Amino acid sequence: MPSNSNDSPPEKLDPASIRFIEVTRETRGRFETLFEQPGAPKYCWCMAWRHSSREHIQNDEKKRMMMALIDAGTPVGILAELDGGGPVGWCSVAPRETYRKLSKQQDDSETGIWSIVCFYVPRALRGGGLASALLDAAIDHAFSKGALIIEAYPVDEAAPSYRFMGFRDMFAARGFQETGTAGTRRHVMRLNR
Repeated sequence: MPSNSNDSPPEKLDPASIRFIEVTRETRGRFETLFEQPGAPKYCWCMAWRHSSREHIQNDEKKRMMMALIDAGTPVGILAELDGGGPVGWCSVAPRETYRKLSKQQDDSETGIWSIVCFYVPRALRGGGLASALLDAAIDHAFSKGALIIEAYPVDEAAPSYRFMGFRDMFAARGFQETGTAGTRRHVMRLNR
């Protein structure tokens, strides 16, 4: 994720102090807490890649739509939490069919595919390894839920947009293989079980 904008080094987190939880009906309050913090992506509520019948939706409607997915038991992602503290990060990881079409090459007849489409790490924690820890936890989570393939759509670190989808090198370091592109910036990458 991007580096801090100020001169202080990013806060390094002790991996042992981080735990990861699935967002469910029972944990949705923690998800709301994270997304309502200053600087958090409450403008999208991670609905940008999810199914919607309308293109332009107000923020409160996006939140309502996300909460309806969670309440219906639809997998939406995982949170990172610090021991003794609240949520500090998010990764959208869910079955690919719960998202809208993510690339032109997508074959909707394929089954068992989970997609990783978004990360959120607060600015003060960027560059400290939290995104990588979230990716590792997302991989474990998807495979534990039955994924046969995990697909992601990261960008190169120099890309001016879609940075919230993660960086290509972070996925390549974990064995993801590039299978194509989605648009001009996003790489389609896969990890097989």
